[in-house]
Amino acid sequence: MPTEQLEMLLTDPSMQEAISVILERSNDGREELEWSDVSDALSSAQWGRLIEQEVLVSAGAGFTVAEPEGVRARLETDDRRPSSNRETIEPYRWSALDKAAGATAVALFAGYWSPQLRDVVASTESVVLGPITEIIPFYGIIVLLSIATGLYSTVLQSRLTDHEKIQQYTQRMEALQNRKQAAEERGDDEALKQIRQEQREAAGDQLGLLKVKFRPMVWTMLVTIPVFLWLRWKVNGGHLGAGQTGLVVPLAGHVTWQQSLVGPMSTWIVWYFLCSMASRQIIQKTLGVQR
Repeated sequence: MPTEQLEMLLTDPSMQEAISVILERSNDGREELEWSDVSDALSSAQWGRLIEQEVLVSAGAGFTVAEPEGVRARLETDDRRPSSNRETIEPYRWSALDKAAGATAVALFAGYWSPQLRDVVASTESVVLGPITEIIPFYGIIVLLSIATGLYSTVLQSRLTDHEKIQQYTQRMEALQNRKQAAEERGDDEALKQIRQEQREAAGDQLGLLKVKFRPMVWTMLVTIPVFLWLRWKVNGGHLGAGQTGLVVPLAGHVTWQQSLVGPMSTWIVWYFLCSMASRQIIQKTLGVQR
């Protein structure tokens, strides 16, 4: 039995309990077990997982514990470790810069409803983008912006997402759910009461998980919102050139940028989102960024 498999199982409190039951009822691994011997204490999923991870191996008519002395030693070592070291997760906090970025993103978001704010943001961006629009067609501008924002957001996601913290939160929630399922299957009301209490205490995990996942999004919005506001200002504000009135698309033919193309969404919005999704997919695969 690979040590890595045992280590992985022992990170789940429900599986720790299951292994303890297996050792106890097999007389420290010296006797064979069948499912009927432990069905009152283990769920079928736990029994199957122990076999799959080779903690239990086939032996004659039943199953026996693989390397029982090593399993017992590892289990006792884990039991002697304070429970707070195994289950407590350091709360996830945003830095002052993260909070400032979030506040700025919220302020920029108001530009969707405030023409004055949108004009200020768009006019500032036009200092940089204005000369480019004189050279590249408007549909090409949208492609370039989608690639730029896609690269920016992908790199930020790679650098700012704390995958280890996400895994900690996810594993603890899954462990509680597995323990709850096992307790329900064997009708252990006392264990269910304890697990529900632990779930209430771990309710902050959902907020912590949201903070971890939302952090890179906040920094991404500092660029994507101004870009979107500039495009909206450019199209709806009448700032397009005479030869930049629309786009030729399959089936629909020539459509103007303001014209509804998919439901209520205008052509420019549909084109921008299509370019953004395609560019992000390509960039993520090229850079090998984990989602």
